[in-house]
Amino acid sequence: MNWDKLDLELTEIVEKRNQLAEMDYSDSNYDDLEEELHDLEDDFNADYEELLEKELEKIYAVLKSDTDILLPTAYLANKYKPLLPDARGIVSYEVVGREGVPIESDQFDRQDVRLVLVPNPARFLMIINGNPLKVLWRSR
Repeated sequence: MNWDKLDLELTEIVEKRNQLAEMDYSDSNYDDLEEELHDLEDDFNADYEELLEKELEKIYAVLKSDTDILLPTAYLANKYKPLLPDARGIVSYEVVGREGVPIESDQFDRQDVRLVLVPNPARFLMIINGNPLKVLWRSR
């Protein structure tokens, strides 16, 4: 698996989502950016759905959740906070708030538990009550 390619494509989607989140619907570029984003997401799902679905199945089993597994892009946040670049100049991201896909599990009685996909490195985070809690899977 080429993790660098996955991270590059995922980062492009995240950056476009951040751009879209900053735009107003009345912006003349909004529709074009949204269409471009959907094309990138479709390509990402086509390329990585099989791989990421296997990892999600493992995560759901550990969490003892019978919630349906969705396409990888469903686990993306609407907005990501970029962190400072590392020594190689690669920017990682964090997510805060009620982002991602809600997960039902008896292990987390009455708490808002969500999974979100984050790049650099690609990873699934568990967010509980709006706070990132744990990395459940990391690409490398």
